[in-house]
Amino acid sequence: MNLTRRPAADLLRDLASGSLSAAELMQATLDRIDATNDTVNAVVALRDPDALMAEARAKDAGPKAGPLHGLPIAVKDLVNVQGIVSCQGSPALAGFVPKKDDLIAARMRAAGAILIGKTNSPEFGLGSHTFNPVYGATRNPYDPTRSCGGSSGGAAVVLAAGMTALADGSDMMGSLRNPAGWNNVYGFRPSWGRVPGEPVGDSFLHQLSTLGPMARSPEDIAILLDVISGPDPRLPHPYAAPGAAPLRPAETRGLRIGWLGDWGGAFPMEEGILDISEEALKVFESLGCIVEPVAPPFDAEAMWESWITLRSWQVAASISVQPRASLKESAIWELDRGLAMSAMEVHRASVVRSEWFRAAARLFERYDALVLPTAQVWPFDADLAWPAEIAGQAMDTYHRWMQVVIPVSLIGLPCLAAPAGFGANGLPAGIQIFGPRRSDAALLALGAAYHAATEWPQRRPAM
Repeated sequence: MNLTRRPAADLLRDLASGSLSAAELMQATLDRIDATNDTVNAVVALRDPDALMAEARAKDAGPKAGPLHGLPIAVKDLVNVQGIVSCQGSPALAGFVPKKDDLIAARMRAAGAILIGKTNSPEFGLGSHTFNPVYGATRNPYDPTRSCGGSSGGAAVVLAAGMTALADGSDMMGSLRNPAGWNNVYGFRPSWGRVPGEPVGDSFLHQLSTLGPMARSPEDIAILLDVISGPDPRLPHPYAAPGAAPLRPAETRGLRIGWLGDWGGAFPMEEGILDISEEALKVFESLGCIVEPVAPPFDAEAMWESWITLRSWQVAASISVQPRASLKESAIWELDRGLAMSAMEVHRASVVRSEWFRAAARLFERYDALVLPTAQVWPFDADLAWPAEIAGQAMDTYHRWMQVVIPVSLIGLPCLAAPAGFGANGLPAGIQIFGPRRSDAALLALGAAYHAATEWPQRRPAM
């Protein structure tokens, strides 16, 4: 097996024992990036190879310290990393080199990781399709003519293509889950607050987006989740949780799983999406789980209106400092909506969010986990900005085609995006497995049992 395709847990064990050197792993990483990145364009702002090799040799010469000691990681380009160009895919920030790390980068560095560069993302992370005017589009390794999803598209692709063993991502509107499904890897959106955001600006009002880990197995996700989790004294809403690693598969017999499908027809789906999700559910049944269809538990349109109000409010707050002329059309749409909102509009949207949270809590009295597809469409043509219609139904916004992720995002639930296999078109798809807040470890353990029964990421792209 190519060294960079090995599980992160195995690499870290060998790095700690000295049977694998950080220099050897770094050279293999650089070789793999050199062999594949021209095709998929996932790694951007790669550091000088000589400097990276020197840092790896210094790791070998120094003490073995930290759970990620010697492991190369490329950081999502929405995160500031000291000494590495961090432009968020925007011409307005082209060439910007931060003088300090954002919190998640600092935690990975302190854990011993070698930060090698960035993974590509859409401009300011808007839209689940990774392209921007600075670096261009990131391509799906299973079919480079197709989208890899986003905004953590570059992160998902480096994993699928075997460039690195771990990756960080972020998720507001499916930005971890959609690309995980489309690249046959795992992405984990933690309970909101478990992984703290950056302690700048407002830290009380906005509860939609979170950082999270991505990997080729739930076991590896648990390793990175522990590194980036934990309260920060500069932030409210602290969430301290026991460590998730080393992860063990759950005892699955008797667990109850609810299948939400297309939400009673509210979420249009391309042909084959529901079928492949239902095939994945059969795996849980084979593991002794009880799988049941669930009627729509909440009004989908009310949820959507709440979502786009709260999202535009948050996005406008974050990008209003940028020159308007530098923003793409979708960013301007979000900005204008957010600036035009009244406080009472935001309040009413949050009341709907609260009602859905209470309805979901009642569901979790019956079910250990709920399941939805990670996306409503297959990976689409990489030259498109976004799907204009699904199954003949026109999409009225640039992100309506991602409505299936809203039930999780709106109320900050933990969710594991897991591979569901491949369609007749040869393209990968995924499922969302989600539960009540603070059920992170239980979901990962359930995912570990599913992974042991499927090992979908072992079906690698031909590159």
